[in-house]
Amino acid sequence: MTAAILLLVTGVFSLIVWPPFYRRVAADPRARDATNRPTRFLRVHSIIIGSAVALAVLSLAVGVLSLVHLL
Repeated sequence: MTAAILLLVTGVFSLIVWPPFYRRVAADPRARDATNRPTRFLRVHSIIIGSAVALAVLSLAVGVLSLVHLL
């Protein structure tokens, strides 16, 4: 039960934290070059943030399934 709640809290926390961070990264002057094309800075951060959000969704799913199974 504790692990399921921890997974839910972690998933919710990540979904709250990472999208605003992406908005800040996308607005950063290092995110685009002079021709307005995405730079490596934006691509790398997008991959990191996308991975974190995917793991958050997975954590939420496992947490919910664990709680349903326990109840």
